[in-house]
Amino acid sequence: MSKIKILVTGSKGRMGQAVIRAVEANPDAEVGAVIDVGDSLPDALGKCDVVIDFTTHHFSKELLAACVAHQKRLVMGTTGHNADELAHLRAGSVTLPLVLAPNFSVGVNTLFWLTRKATEILGPDFDLEVVEMHHRMKTDSPSGTARRLVEILTEVRDLNYDTDTRHGRFGDVGARTKTEIGVHALRGGDVVGDHTVVYSNIGERVELTHKASSRDTFATGSVRAAVWLASQNAGIYDMQDVLGLK
Repeated sequence: MSKIKILVTGSKGRMGQAVIRAVEANPDAEVGAVIDVGDSLPDALGKCDVVIDFTTHHFSKELLAACVAHQKRLVMGTTGHNADELAHLRAGSVTLPLVLAPNFSVGVNTLFWLTRKATEILGPDFDLEVVEMHHRMKTDSPSGTARRLVEILTEVRDLNYDTDTRHGRFGDVGARTKTEIGVHALRGGDVVGDHTVVYSNIGERVELTHKASSRDTFATGSVRAAVWLASQNAGIYDMQDVLGLK
């Protein structure tokens, strides 16, 4: 079986470098091309089977259009997309196999699974809070992983993300409501990514936490997703599909 040729975008950045290392370590994949700012995307697409992108959401529309035009599969690890950008990605998946995931870590995706199960088991009496921390250079908030955790909580509790989440608290905000989910973003230093879901009730508290100490875990997961995606039909998938957790 021939190796899957992968195009790594943002190749000069920290995640790009981590993805290149992960591709080189995977026996089923090889680096077909790399690009960064100023490089030719069409030329690079001609040398690959799958694209892995961890750049910026401002680049996603252009990248998606090029992948559709050249019929290249896409693993999208970039976060911070607005509603319009997400709609474009979903529309592209009609003709293109696409993995869109807020986090490619196997451990984080286990956290997603555990969060759903814990929320179902603990029931509506537990108050819900999500806390995340990332390095000082991260520009979007909350993180894509934190947002996905909150989405899982709202799905299980039959709540609405836009109206039931509380992003931080300041001033005389009143007592906590029964349905609100607190979301708190911390920024500092070189933290790769910490995420905690807190379940609090009278007399007890449960916390589910994942801490990443290296970007390599995300990179390795993205390459695993790329190899898996190479044999899939058009559609939008996430890391739960890749890992068989659905």
